[in-house]
Amino acid sequence: MNYSQTLEFLFQALPAFETNGASAYKPGLERIAAFCRHLGNPQRNFFAIHVAGTNGKGSVSHIIASVLQQAGYRTGLFTSPHLQDFRERIRVDGEMIPKQKVVNFVDKHHDKMVELDLSFFEMTAALAFDYFAQSDVEVAVVETGLGGRLDATNIIVPVVSVITNIGLEHTDLLGDTLQKIAAEKAGIVKKSIPVVIGESDPHYDSVIEQTAAANKSKTLYAERIFVCENQTPDAEGQLFKLRRLRDDRTYDIRLDLAGDYQRRNIVTAAATVDFLHEETPLTISRRAFIEGTRHAAANTSLAGRWQRLADAPLTICDTGHNAHGIAYVARQLEATPHKRLYCVIGFVRDKDLAHILPLLPRDAHYLFTAAQTHRALPAAELAAKAAIYGLQGETAETVAAAVARARELATPDDMIFIGGSTYVVAEAL
Repeated sequence: MNYSQTLEFLFQALPAFETNGASAYKPGLERIAAFCRHLGNPQRNFFAIHVAGTNGKGSVSHIIASVLQQAGYRTGLFTSPHLQDFRERIRVDGEMIPKQKVVNFVDKHHDKMVELDLSFFEMTAALAFDYFAQSDVEVAVVETGLGGRLDATNIIVPVVSVITNIGLEHTDLLGDTLQKIAAEKAGIVKKSIPVVIGESDPHYDSVIEQTAAANKSKTLYAERIFVCENQTPDAEGQLFKLRRLRDDRTYDIRLDLAGDYQRRNIVTAAATVDFLHEETPLTISRRAFIEGTRHAAANTSLAGRWQRLADAPLTICDTGHNAHGIAYVARQLEATPHKRLYCVIGFVRDKDLAHILPLLPRDAHYLFTAAQTHRALPAAELAAKAAIYGLQGETAETVAAAVARARELATPDDMIFIGGSTYVVAEAL
């Protein structure tokens, strides 16, 4: 098989959550464990940081990976979903896995993958672990796909687990309350392995603490290790003043990522890096931390996080796609100076729009659209649902048409926002 044929096999023969939705979700670790045994358990060949959470886990993973790279470690990074290229999911020192490595892996293990009836995500996680081991990766940052307890990545034994925050998402699969979802995400906590909680919340802290206590694992609250005393946007991203509470030491941090919500992510990443330096065999200097955050997006090619696409009119895209993430986006839209706001939005069918649509600004003009995936909610259906919550606008058959129409309508003093779905952002990019 060539590379395009290999991708076709992965996306068509193996069920993928990104394309098939909940029907592709295959909980349980038996299949991935059996396949990794077949591969020689490559996931045991490197230190790992395991990152779960409703929002922010991508940014936190990329920031930590960049800092580790800057500290001189050969660093693996496994994230999902991808925006434009499947290989974005698997990186070593910021470089995507080569196409031929993907082809060779599938050629070699095709029969075993079919025999075990692996999901797309299980195969992808195993490919990442195998590639990291082959590439002599010293430490890998591994982001969960969905949930935690039954996620395919949960066969790793990390040096630290990280849970960024808990919000309502995938309630049909993870549970319909914050407590149930927290229990699933807390499933990444391993025996005697500390867990960093990025955002403390009385609705779910006790759930994670109980799981940690049962595993004799220490619970570390990021907000009790570092506080962010100042956040200032600048041309390269934004500046933060962090203070470490145990010794009042301050850090002036530049992050090449925009978005007000990065305030929380930088604190979570800082607390995790601090733990790695203080309590694991990894050594991370202050300089590596400062330089790693300064070049986080550049080192790891992170995109789609409050990303500026154009000026006059200011055009921003963001991959926030659940109520927890959209709430952050809506607050920043309100705080961003503009004359008129045009929103190009689309969602997949299984999103809980009853919790998402009321959060969006009512004074915007909407370009309702649908990305090119059969999971997408048709634009007309989205427009009808949005009208219930006072959101008005027009429909466009494609994301490209919606963006073109927004640019046609907007004046230089206006603002265009593109989001609602990772697929919509991917097509806009």
